Amino acid sequence: MSVLVHSLTFEHHREPLGIGEDRPRLSWLTTSDVAGWRQQACEIEVAGGGDAPGDPAASGRPPNGWSGGRVESDESVLVPWGAPALASRERRRARVRVWGAGEPDPSAWSEWAPVEAGLLAASDWSAVLVGPDRDEGDRPDRPPVIFRLAFEAGGEIAGARLYVSAHGVYTAEVNGRRVGDHVLAPGWTSYDRRLRYQTYDVGPLLRAGRNILEATVAEGWYVGHLGFHGGSRRIWGEDVALLAQLEIRYADGRVETLATDERWQWSRGPIVSSGLYAGETCDARIAAVDWSPVRVLGPEKAALVAPVGPPIRRIQEIEPVAITTSPSGKTLVDFGQDLVGRVRIMVAGEAGATITLRHAEVLEDGEVATRPLRGAAAVDRYTLAGGGAEEWEPEFTYHGFRYVEVSGWPSSGPAEATGRAESPGPAEATGRAETAGRPSAADIRAVVIHTDMARTGWFECSDPLLNRLHENVVWTMRGNFMDVPTDCPQRDERLGWGGDLGVFAPSATFLYECSGMLANWLRDLAAAQSTVGTVPFWIPWFQITFPLTPSSVWGDAAVILPWVLYRRFGDAGILRDQYDSMKTWVDQVAAIAGPSHLWQSGLHLGDWLDPSAPADAPEAARTDKYFIATAYHALTTRLVARIAQILGEVEDARRYGQRADEIREAFRAEYVSPNGLVVGDAQTAFSLALEFDLLDETQRERAGRRLVDIVAANDHRVGTGFVGGRVILDALTNAGAVDSAYHMLLRRDCPSWLYPVTMGATTIWERWDSMLPDGRLNPGDMLSFNHYALGAMADWLHRTVAGLAPAEPGYRRILVAPRPGGGLSRARAGHDTPYGRAEVSWSRAAGRLIGDVLVPVGATAMVRLPDPRWTELEAGPGRHRFECTYRDPAEDPARPAPPEPLGLPPQTESGLFEN
Repeated sequence: MSVLVHSLTFEHHREPLGIGEDRPRLSWLTTSDVAGWRQQACEIEVAGGGDAPGDPAASGRPPNGWSGGRVESDESVLVPWGAPALASRERRRARVRVWGAGEPDPSAWSEWAPVEAGLLAASDWSAVLVGPDRDEGDRPDRPPVIFRLAFEAGGEIAGARLYVSAHGVYTAEVNGRRVGDHVLAPGWTSYDRRLRYQTYDVGPLLRAGRNILEATVAEGWYVGHLGFHGGSRRIWGEDVALLAQLEIRYADGRVETLATDERWQWSRGPIVSSGLYAGETCDARIAAVDWSPVRVLGPEKAALVAPVGPPIRRIQEIEPVAITTSPSGKTLVDFGQDLVGRVRIMVAGEAGATITLRHAEVLEDGEVATRPLRGAAAVDRYTLAGGGAEEWEPEFTYHGFRYVEVSGWPSSGPAEATGRAESPGPAEATGRAETAGRPSAADIRAVVIHTDMARTGWFECSDPLLNRLHENVVWTMRGNFMDVPTDCPQRDERLGWGGDLGVFAPSATFLYECSGMLANWLRDLAAAQSTVGTVPFWIPWFQITFPLTPSSVWGDAAVILPWVLYRRFGDAGILRDQYDSMKTWVDQVAAIAGPSHLWQSGLHLGDWLDPSAPADAPEAARTDKYFIATAYHALTTRLVARIAQILGEVEDARRYGQRADEIREAFRAEYVSPNGLVVGDAQTAFSLALEFDLLDETQRERAGRRLVDIVAANDHRVGTGFVGGRVILDALTNAGAVDSAYHMLLRRDCPSWLYPVTMGATTIWERWDSMLPDGRLNPGDMLSFNHYALGAMADWLHRTVAGLAPAEPGYRRILVAPRPGGGLSRARAGHDTPYGRAEVSWSRAAGRLIGDVLVPVGATAMVRLPDPRWTELEAGPGRHRFECTYRDPAEDPARPAPPEPLGLPPQTESGLFEN
C-alpha cells in the first residue's frame, strides 16, 4: 500500500511569502493506490524558520518545533493552524502525515512547506511615501518616475527582503537586475482604504559594498485615466509615489533597514508617457542622469495589506500567424487569437527611428477596427537608440487585441543585424524574404498577461464548435482577470462590474483557482460599500458620470459571489468575512422595497443586452427590470438566510428566512398567475422564476412547459441578455427539456452562442451580434469582442453536458450526472478540486452509455445516469466505470419546428432575425 501526502498549502496562497495571515489554515492532497482509501486522522508539525531542521522523513518532532499530535479528523482542506501565531517577518515550515481508516501506522511525512509572514502591523513600517518634486500642471501624460537609493552593505549578507508598494504601478531593480516578475504591481484596490504591498526575496541580488535600489513608478490606476464618458484622472491622488522598505540580514545577526525617506532621489527615464488606455511611448535614447531630491509625503494613510491572491504575470508568448498588407498599405500582424497583453519587438535601425504599434481586436474592411476602443488610443511607440539589435516591450500598459498595425519599421531588421533567420510559418505566405520596413515573424511576439491563477478546469466533447466555444470562454476569462475581474480589456472602461462577475462566477471558479483574487475584490467591495453607503456598480469604485445608486444584479454580487466561492472552494471563512456586507446589502434593498417587498424603483440595468434591445438601448430587454430586481432580492435574501445558518447565526437565519418567504409570496402575487404564467412571457422571466425557486409546484410545472413553448416559438434562438443567459439552459433542463437546451446551445445563426464561433471568434463577445453576418461591426457604442458575461453558460457544459458538479461545498461530495444530447457522442470534464483531480468522461454507441469517473481521496461521488432504471450509486475515491442503456447520438431528436405564433413581441431589431 502506498499513501502519499503532498501539495501542502496555506490559505489560498500559491507562493506563501509575505502573507498577511498570522494563523494560516493548511490544506493538503493525499493520493493512494488503495481504492476507497480514506483519511481517519492527521498530524501537523510546524518547525522554526530557515531550512527545515532534521530529516523530513523522520517521525520525531523537529527541534524547537510544534506538533498537534494525532488528531482524529478526516479534514484536509483549510485545517486550522494550531501552532503559535506567526509574528511579522517570521518564517516557518509545516508538514503533515495521515492515518487511513483502521490503519495503525501513519503515512510518511509530506515534504516541508515554507510559509513566511509579511509586515503584520502598521508599526512594522518605517518607510514613508516619497514622490517627485515636480510641478507639471495639468499635463495629462506625465512620464513615469525613477526613484533611487545608493547604499553600502556593510558585511556578509545572509538574506534580505524588500517590502514595496506604490501610488501607481511599479517595477523594482537591485543593481540593475529586476526584482520579481510581477506586472502592474501592486495592482488595483480601493486605494483610499486598502493598499497592497509585495514581499520579495532580494538577498541573491545584493552584494557586499555599494548597491543601488531603483523603482520606476507609472500612473497606472492610481493617477491615470480611467472610465468611460470621458472618464477621469487622478482619482486617488495627484502624482505617483513610492513606499519601499529593504531589510538586510547579515551573517553576524545584524539587521539593517533602508526605507524610503529624504535620502532617496528621483529622475525621469526613457519612458516618455504611459497610460493603461493610451499605451506607452519610450525613447531609448533617453537615460536617467539628472537626479533630484524626492519630496517626502509622509506615512501611508490607507491600511497596508498583504496580497491574498497571485499577481499579474507574463503567462505566454504567441507568434504571429500572418503578416499582411491592408488595403490602405498598412502592415498588419495577426496573432490568430484575441488576447490581452502587449507586444515585444526585436529590431535594429538608426537612432531616432520610431516604431508605432496600433492594437485592435478585429478588422473591418481589411483595416484595424478602432471604433470599439472608444477613448482608448491603445498605441505604443518606441524610438530606437541605434547601434545594434534592440528589444522592447511596454511595461506599464496593456491592450486587448488580435491585430497590430505596425508602422515606422526600419528597413534593416534584427534578422539581418543579428544573424537570426526568419521563422517559418504562415508569415511566409506574404512572400517576404526580408521586405524593407516590415517585421518578420521572428521580430515580434504577443506577450499574454493576466493574474497568475492556476488552471483547474477542462472540458472537451465530440463537437469541435463547442470545444472552440469553451476555449473562447477560457481566453476571455484570462484576458479579463487582470487583478480585478474586468468587463473588457480593450476600450476606455475595463472595470470590475459586479453583475458580469455574478453571472460568470460559477464558470470562473471551475476553470481557475481564483479564490484569492476574488476574495480581494470582495474586500474592496466591502470597503467601498462602507464608504459610499451602497454596493456600487463596479469595484474598485470611483465616481464618474455614472450614478451611484443601489441596483439589482450588479449590487447582488455582494451576496452571490461569496456564496459561489463557498460552494466551489469549501471556505466558510469567506462567508464570515463578508457577512456584514451581505446583510447590509439585503437590508438596504428591503428598506427600499418597503412593506410591499417589491423593488420597483431606481436605476437597474436589467437583462443587459437582450438580443431584442436596440443597439443604442442595451437595457431595453423583454423582461421587466423591476421583475428582475425583485427576483434577485428574493434570491439574495434566501442566500443570506442559508449563510446565517451555516455560520451559526440562528436568529439571523430565522429572520432572513421569513423575509425571503415574504418576498417570494409578494413576487408571485405581483408577477405570476395562479396557473404559472409569468408577466412578460419571456425566456429570462420564466428562467428566473424557475431557477430562483419563486413558484409553487403547480406553477412550476406550467411555467416549465410555457418556457419550452416560448423557446420553441423562437426557433430555439437565444432570447436573453446577461441575466437570462446564465440560467436559461438550466431552466430548460430542470423543466425536463434538456433536448431543448441542446437545440438552443447548438444553434449557429444569430443570436446564439455558436454564431460568433462560426464568424471566427476566439473569445466571447459582449453582444450576441458584435459583428453582423456581413462582417460589419454592430453600430452600438459598447462593442467588446472579449467580454465574459455571455460565457456564463460554460458552467452548464461542465455540470450538465459532462456531468461534473459540486454536491457539497468544496466538492467534498461530487455529483456525477451527465445528460447527453445534441448528437454528441462523447464528453469529458476534469477539475482540480480542493481534494484533488476529479474527472468525468462518457461515450455512447450501440445503445449504451459508458461513463468513467475519477474521485479524489477525501471526496465521494453520487452517480446518476440518464436511464430511468438506474439507481443512484455512491462512489468512493479511485477510478470507476459505469454503464447504462441510452440512445445513440443519431437518435437524439431533431430540432422541432416552431409551433403556431403565440403572440410574442416582434423580433425584428437590427434585422438579424428570420421570422
